[in-house]
Amino acid sequence: MKELEGKTAVVTGAGSGIGRALAIRFATAGMHVALADVEEPKLAEVAQEVDTIGPGVIAVPTDVSEEEAIHRLRDEALDAFGAVHVVCNNAGVGGGGETLADWQWVMNVNFWGVVHGLRTFLPLLQGQNEGHIVNTASMAGIFPGYSPYSASKWAVVGISEGLYSQLSMEGSDVGVSCLCPGWVRTSIIDSDRNRPEWATSAALDDADPDPVAEMRMQFVRDSIASGRQPEEVAGLVHDAVVNGTFWVFTDETMVAANRPRYEALLAGENPPSAWTIGAD
Repeated sequence: MKELEGKTAVVTGAGSGIGRALAIRFATAGMHVALADVEEPKLAEVAQEVDTIGPGVIAVPTDVSEEEAIHRLRDEALDAFGAVHVVCNNAGVGGGGETLADWQWVMNVNFWGVVHGLRTFLPLLQGQNEGHIVNTASMAGIFPGYSPYSASKWAVVGISEGLYSQLSMEGSDVGVSCLCPGWVRTSIIDSDRNRPEWATSAALDDADPDPVAEMRMQFVRDSIASGRQPEEVAGLVHDAVVNGTFWVFTDETMVAANRPRYEALLAGENPPSAWTIGAD
């Protein structure tokens, strides 16, 4: 999509982080923006900010794990702006843990949220044979990891690449990008603020602190604090939409560090440990 001005972007997870930056970047490009987030106060704040920049904005409180909520988002965007052209399935939560509730919550948001977005908006874009979809995955969807978060992001990478191939074979003018951020300064590590009550484990809340887990958490916090700004990531996404680029990486060093895994795959060898990938 070479021309964005006057068109409409839908951004989920728009209340903070990358989603907020995407909303501002698209508004700056002259697009109408439909914002969605489960955190209503933050959503309202971003809507006020975007309203001072672009030609039009609406804010729709949305839990992306619920298909009906995504349908409502679509309907309100169409009512307000008449069409949708760019869809950013960006809402996501961070999460480790191994309880069934951990797996269900993270997959409901990170995986099913994308699926609901695709099933809801893709027919619109195909019908007008114009548009672009951006699915937010993660470098955790490229590197191996045993966690609900890794599983959800690997799934997003897989369905994004599959959708890109399918649309290409059909000769469609609808584009697809897969955003795989590395460390970015967002609040995703504090995702538990939005954890639903049914997914909260009292047993885990009362458990003794795990020193190893605490060290790992501090490493993640430090890495996020030193990561790229969300505005930089939004610029890369904007360029990918305009240029029809599939992969959107924010850290080429992390991409290159995955080389041993692919070399082992081509050689039919057992996969290397995730901790040795990229080591000298």
